[in-house]
Amino acid sequence: MKFVLDNIFLIGIALISGGALLFPMLQKRGAKVSQLQATQYINQGKTLILDVRNAEEFASGHLPNAKNIPLDALNERIAEIEKSKNAVVITVCARGVRSASATSVLNKAGFTQVFSLEGGTDAWKSQGLPTVK
Repeated sequence: MKFVLDNIFLIGIALISGGALLFPMLQKRGAKVSQLQATQYINQGKTLILDVRNAEEFASGHLPNAKNIPLDALNERIAEIEKSKNAVVITVCARGVRSASATSVLNKAGFTQVFSLEGGTDAWKSQGLPTVK
């Protein structure tokens, strides 16, 4: 008990830092799809691939038939994809972080079937799946 009282400050810091490390993993970041599931949706047709990376990243290689709307411009340009509100929309970025944010934006805008690609284009390319420049 004396050890705990003497080191309460250090124990508190350890607990807070541990909680800070776990917090991102506990947050729900929207629905995700694997590369296999994304391929199945794409092959079924009527799927919008929305790449939310900036134009330079998009030009370096993207999924076939992907539409590029950077995440920071998504709210202003959402009208461009309104016709896909009831279709499957798969958001894509480099690693899956920005696309998860885009999923939230689209869900709030009324899109019904929105998914984020797990691992983003990095995971897509590592699986040997096709990209277009």
